[in-house]
Amino acid sequence: MGILGPSKDATLVLRDADVIAAVLRQALADAPPEERAGLERAVAIVESTAAATEAEVRARWVRSRLAAVGFTGDVASVAAVKALRQAEPGLSLVAAVHLQKEAVAHPE
Repeated sequence: MGILGPSKDATLVLRDADVIAAVLRQALADAPPEERAGLERAVAIVESTAAATEAEVRARWVRSRLAAVGFTGDVASVAAVKALRQAEPGLSLVAAVHLQKEAVAHPE
């Protein structure tokens, strides 16, 4: 998923969960009985993920980027902003703080 948009301070959320859900629904319709339970679960997961707001998607992205650099501290801390910028060197301070605030506002 791409979060950085055309400028350093813009964010862009790319979502294709609806396409994935449609493909899974078609696979479920064509599935033999032994595959149905797993596909039903997959459809439910994709549909619940697709229901997330853009802010929730960005908050998950922030937490995933922090985890990628081994950050385990408080997401609301200055250290989290520093770690986020370490994970994404092209991210401006303003964008990092904005994304951090979304992550704090949308805890897992």
